[in-house]
Amino acid sequence: MNKTNKDIVIVGFALFAMFFGAGNLIFPPFLGVISGESWLTGFGGFLLADVGLALLAVAAAAKCNGEVSKVLGRAGKNLSIVLGCAIMICLGPLLAIPRTAATTFEMGISPLASGFNPVLFSVLFFAITFILTIKPSKVVDIIGQFLTPALLVALGVLIIKGIVTPLGDINPTPMINDIFAEGVKQGYQTMDALGAVALSTVIITSLANKGYNDESQKVKLTMKAGIVAAVGLCLVYGGLTYLGATVSQVYGKDVVQTKLIVEITASLLGHPGKIILALIVGLACLTTAIGLTSATAQFFSKITNGKLKYEIVVTAVCIFSAIVSNFGVSTIIKFSAPILDMIYPATVVLVIMTLFGSKIKNDNAFKGAAYMALLVSVLTVANNLGISIPMVTKLPFAQLGFNWIVPVLIGGVVGSFIPSSSKQGKIDINRVG
Repeated sequence: MNKTNKDIVIVGFALFAMFFGAGNLIFPPFLGVISGESWLTGFGGFLLADVGLALLAVAAAAKCNGEVSKVLGRAGKNLSIVLGCAIMICLGPLLAIPRTAATTFEMGISPLASGFNPVLFSVLFFAITFILTIKPSKVVDIIGQFLTPALLVALGVLIIKGIVTPLGDINPTPMINDIFAEGVKQGYQTMDALGAVALSTVIITSLANKGYNDESQKVKLTMKAGIVAAVGLCLVYGGLTYLGATVSQVYGKDVVQTKLIVEITASLLGHPGKIILALIVGLACLTTAIGLTSATAQFFSKITNGKLKYEIVVTAVCIFSAIVSNFGVSTIIKFSAPILDMIYPATVVLVIMTLFGSKIKNDNAFKGAAYMALLVSVLTVANNLGISIPMVTKLPFAQLGFNWIVPVLIGGVVGSFIPSSSKQGKIDINRVG
């Protein structure tokens, strides 16, 4: 294998591991349980909202040299700053990073050492994250060469055993309606599409440090690494969803998601399975925490023109995440859902439009589409929280979880007819502040 192909594999493995964190491990089995024999339908929705959107986001971010601000910039300076900060705070210390430590503790540590202090564990977890993140040039190599192979072997043992000796018959009747839409929602919860925009910064930095300085070459290599990661994610997600489906006659939709994968592993592999699961969870969550901490630090360092030093942001993220992680996985998931539902559609719209940016001449098309996505998302979340707005449930594709698509198209078309000033489209929020 020549150097370039080796680098693609290492970077692709690293990207896979940074994607495959807490949510990626707990959501697919739960989806399998509630979908029963229709698990492939749920898996399809999950795959679309997770791997499909993540791959598009990698492509868009690579095209913008891994800078979050450039992906969002044509929607206007104000929205790009607000949305960019919201994405990085969600991916950073508020939701995704704390969830990695909480999941590791609940699924990896508690089953083996029930009396272990959770506060002490969070300190240890983020001390390791800090040590492995403080030098950004080393992040990808540490993950891709050493941590990912161990993660893949452990996952392979669990999934192959579950396929060869299924735990039970699959429930012929799904426990929910709108299975595809539920798959989409579970895919949203992994935050991979958001993560892809941010993690591409880490990948681009790594490729530059490996000597790939030509912009077009970095884009191609990042895309190839993204495909390597996507293939790995598809195989693992499919296996985990199937494992959940094989116990769909044993558990109900009220099953605690973190305990579900623990029970599946223990049933398949006995007590050694708990050790293997602890290894899987620890590696999956640590690699994600490292990648997201590095990406968050790079983002806020760039957006403040270096006024916030990379090392300072890493330190702050690790400390704050250690505190939030002690609220537990269920609590973090509960308050993260509405936040993600609000920012996801606008981000996805801008990612897709960025891929075709050269064909869209008017920046107001970006603005119209993004603001419409944000409006529909906010109204939908309000409706879900009990403020009756029945209109959002009657929009096209609402049953599939995509009620924002038609309004976004209308907003984009209307915006394209509004004259754009010559200065629009050249906004770079890295120069703000």
